[in-house]
Amino acid sequence: MNWLRPTAFVVAGFGLFLVLSDRQGEMRGQQRLELWAPMPEKPNAFVPPHKPLTKLSDILAKHKGHQSWTEVVVDDTLFHGSYIAMAPGAKTPRRLHQDNRAFWIVQDGQIRFAIEGLEPFVASKGFLVQVPKRLVYSMETVGDRPSLRFEVMIANAHTMYPADETPIPVRGVKYERVSVASAKGTYDEANVPFIDYNLVMSGGKPKPKRNQTQFVGDAHDGGFVNVGISNIIRGDPKTEKPARDDDKGHFHLTGPEFWFMLEGQNEFKIGSVPIFNASQGDIVYAPAQVWHRARHVGTEMATRLAVVGYANSHVYQPGGGGQ
Repeated sequence: MNWLRPTAFVVAGFGLFLVLSDRQGEMRGQQRLELWAPMPEKPNAFVPPHKPLTKLSDILAKHKGHQSWTEVVVDDTLFHGSYIAMAPGAKTPRRLHQDNRAFWIVQDGQIRFAIEGLEPFVASKGFLVQVPKRLVYSMETVGDRPSLRFEVMIANAHTMYPADETPIPVRGVKYERVSVASAKGTYDEANVPFIDYNLVMSGGKPKPKRNQTQFVGDAHDGGFVNVGISNIIRGDPKTEKPARDDDKGHFHLTGPEFWFMLEGQNEFKIGSVPIFNASQGDIVYAPAQVWHRARHVGTEMATRLAVVGYANSHVYQPGGGGQ
């Protein structure tokens, strides 16, 4: 029985960031197992707040006239993702997350990040920023207009505050003074404080790092339970292969996948949902065990930030077909 199949991948370079195929490079050089996968008889539904497509324009229209607001877009068993606007001059208290990494995509305005161990820096639209567990940080809107960021944390993550800080009140929550281990998370060759993706979009060369196509590499593997994986997938629609009706793409057995559109447009096919396009700033979501496929479309370069919880978790059609 031939149940191990070798799989080859083709990767093209663009500056210092590679352009990955929709297989996202996770299984490059590996053999595949052909198995029976358990699937629900009735496809998993989109449970609010989740929708196949959350358009940034709709969120902005909903909060028109307000400078500070929060809109939850992802809230499932693995991730919690929210658009957060903050008025000019507004600043968060110093804070930390004991057990998990957090990351942000800056969509508008300017945010000064003050992260323990680093010199403060200002991030604007196109910046991807992350902070490891237990590092104290704060964020402040600078400039004359509100800032807007998309924040991603692990599901059920909690925010803690240094003893000399005042916690933000939360309904139904009381804060008690406690002590915790002083061990802190760290940055490494793959997980860097920030990526200025504007350098890529403008044809420049960002600072080199290990695994240039990945923003966050914190998989639920080897005993780690943190934030998962965030892959940068860029491509030229003019070189995209034509879509095939028989290509269902792939799915993830244990958790969902969602995408933040960094530039351009992508076409998505998710289960029985009619095929649709997503543009810069939009969020696209696929529940666990739901087939999905993404393609670069339009006339300009396109990039999506793909977020999944587990390494090598893509499940494809038999024989290695699909994206």
